[in-house]
Amino acid sequence: IYIDPPYNTGNDFVYNDNFAQSRDKFEETNGLFDEEGNQIIDPMQRNTESNGRFHTDWLNMIYPRLKVARDLLEEDGAIFISIDENEHSNLLSVMNEIFGEANYVDSIVWDKKASAKGVPPQSMMVNVHEYIVVYCKSLEFKFIGEKRDAEKDGFKNPDNDPRGPWRESNIKSTIKPIEDAFTIIDPNTGKQYTNTWAFSKESLEKMISEGRILWKESLPKQKEFMYEMTNENKAIKSSWGVFDAQSTTVYLKHLIPEVKFDNPKPINLMSYLVEVTLGKDSTILDFFSGSATTAHAIMKLNAEDGGNRKFIMVQLPELTDEKSEAYKAGYKNICEIGKERIRRAGKKIKEENKDKVGIEKLDTGFRVLKLDTSNMEDVYYTPQEFTPQSLFNENVKSDRTSEDLLFQVMLDLGIELSVKIETRQMAGKMVHFVDDNYLVACFDREVNETTITEIAKLKPVYFVMRDASAANDNVIDNFEQIFHHYSPDTNCRII
Repeated sequence: IYIDPPYNTGNDFVYNDNFAQSRDKFEETNGLFDEEGNQIIDPMQRNTESNGRFHTDWLNMIYPRLKVARDLLEEDGAIFISIDENEHSNLLSVMNEIFGEANYVDSIVWDKKASAKGVPPQSMMVNVHEYIVVYCKSLEFKFIGEKRDAEKDGFKNPDNDPRGPWRESNIKSTIKPIEDAFTIIDPNTGKQYTNTWAFSKESLEKMISEGRILWKESLPKQKEFMYEMTNENKAIKSSWGVFDAQSTTVYLKHLIPEVKFDNPKPINLMSYLVEVTLGKDSTILDFFSGSATTAHAIMKLNAEDGGNRKFIMVQLPELTDEKSEAYKAGYKNICEIGKERIRRAGKKIKEENKDKVGIEKLDTGFRVLKLDTSNMEDVYYTPQEFTPQSLFNENVKSDRTSEDLLFQVMLDLGIELSVKIETRQMAGKMVHFVDDNYLVACFDREVNETTITEIAKLKPVYFVMRDASAANDNVIDNFEQIFHHYSPDTNCRII
């Protein structure tokens, strides 16, 4: 899970981000005075700004979301939370309570600009860094690490060693006492070197015989071969350097000219985060998705390394300013901006990588699901509320489509909402096929035995229809017999 929650900046935000209160308002709502205005708490015990009233609402907002996040994580998963100095310490306290101190991994530091521009005269120091706080669900989690790069990591082969690229590495010990010193001899010159070494005498003699020692003038070193690295990837540091958002701002300006993106997360930062954290078939959830930077970064990374990572973006439909160019262009809320960004970013990524082998297989599609009330009418009547007319009322709300019902069934059966869905005509009725023949569903009216028989012959794992779909009572009476004849293992359900 990655989230970039609203920072506690005191600005208005859909998540109630303006948490500063006036002294009068705070005293009114926190019991410092009685109804007649008399002070009931000693002035020395008053809650000052430093005692948390500015932070309380932010913490109240983030706490329940983090509780849910922990339940959603895989056992070997981790959550990454972008934050700045305002709430970093408070976030750690909350995370320690929810995830446990033992599951704290680190606070990654990254710089949002390379130079100290706009120096405050009072401090002569510019804050250029932010954090990504990392907690795991269990100790099963570990970073994948960064891919080794021969040139970038200093591996070369100037002497055409048949063992491949190598780099110089120290053999002197920095911790052994002088009493452990011993002498090694350059077999070519006879020069002697006495020191404390990181290897035993036997190991060094073996390394000398294998031509692994570089006989430097002052201190010998060893050839460290790339092929002998025990891990394909290397460990990463908790300080990630500069990821300048300016290039991302320019990129997005060209991608969607009608939208002004405020402080967008650098795409290369997010791609790097995903790359060093997750396998190529992982699923990433972002429930503060904003303009869908995480989705953009994942598609970009999949294009680069052939991955099949999936994303789930969750965002409240925060309204855009009616005076903004985005609103005038038809983007009434931030979700619409995110959807359009994914569409355009996917197209642009394919164009930028058109010569890359297999780029045509890059999946840039996505589905949009909106939270709604149940599809079903309230059928739990008390006996006195029954009438001859209401007894046989439709149990599905009148404004619900067959797709609404299909996704309800998929959720009920625990089927991933990203699986392949096809819709075909069978005996004149619209039939949905989910994950090939895993689930077959038909919610049309006037479904008869002919349609049921054709579906049964396909032997689906699940078949679902609605109660009102049957053309007559005989269909309801016979459809189980039809399936028993053609596909006895199919699990049949009626909603």
